[in-house]
Amino acid sequence: MEMHQVRYFLAVAQLLNFTRAAEECNVTQPSLTRAIKQLEAELGGDLFRRERPAAQLTELGQRMHPLLKQCYDAATGARSLASSFRSGEIGALRIALTHSIDLALLIPHLNAIRRQFNRLEFRFLRGTSREVGEFLKKGEAELGIAAEIDEAWDRLDVWPLFTEDFDLVVSRKHRLAGHDTVEPDDLRAEQLLGRNYCEHSRRISANLREHGIDIDHGHEISSERDLIELVEADIGIAMMPHTSPVPESLKRTAVTGLDARRTVSLYGVAGRQRTAVANAVMRMLRGADWREIAG
Repeated sequence: MEMHQVRYFLAVAQLLNFTRAAEECNVTQPSLTRAIKQLEAELGGDLFRRERPAAQLTELGQRMHPLLKQCYDAATGARSLASSFRSGEIGALRIALTHSIDLALLIPHLNAIRRQFNRLEFRFLRGTSREVGEFLKKGEAELGIAAEIDEAWDRLDVWPLFTEDFDLVVSRKHRLAGHDTVEPDDLRAEQLLGRNYCEHSRRISANLREHGIDIDHGHEISSERDLIELVEADIGIAMMPHTSPVPESLKRTAVTGLDARRTVSLYGVAGRQRTAVANAVMRMLRGADWREIAG
């Protein structure tokens, strides 16, 4: 079945006249009639009763009409979309982020890139560091952002964006809320909330353990939202990256003497062709001044 055959069928079905349908399709009537006969032979029956003064749809034609129209509209839409992508009118960005990366970091850059396209479609994927690596490997994402990716793949390109500290985050009702800085010893009696979704959770835990802080009996949390609600309720305290947003009900405090830092990087796949949008975002993120955001 050819699309021009379907187009001719739809024209005759609308106008109920072969001559006018041929003029509408800008072809000769014999060409239109021949194409419809080929379509009828493929479908196994007549689609029109060729009566005068007007043609009429047969029962088969009536049943086939909505299906063929849907098929034609889908094909036309696909061609239009492909043409828009080729001309740059439409862009698409598929980017994967680990659970510990705040999307707000990208908003200024996404707003800037939107102005370069009449229409821009985003697809954001979330996952663990290993899952982000898999998204890149399988081509489901063009770019990835993570503190580190748990994937030893030699085709991964890595561009460090910024390095930031982890802060202690407590409720404003907590006894440590009035301190600008705290010592690791101040945390010994506290109930810690573990950010299991963070790539650096094990490293932070190891650092705390080195200072004699009991982390084995802390709460294990699987989302940033749950963690913030628990800290707000003063059920525990948490170590969070500087770029992680916290509400006014919480207080950030630096922990002196604690080696708790992470480097957030942009990831891509070496040798794989990227879309114009992905290339533009990559250049924008790599060229950005992250010092103010990262503190």
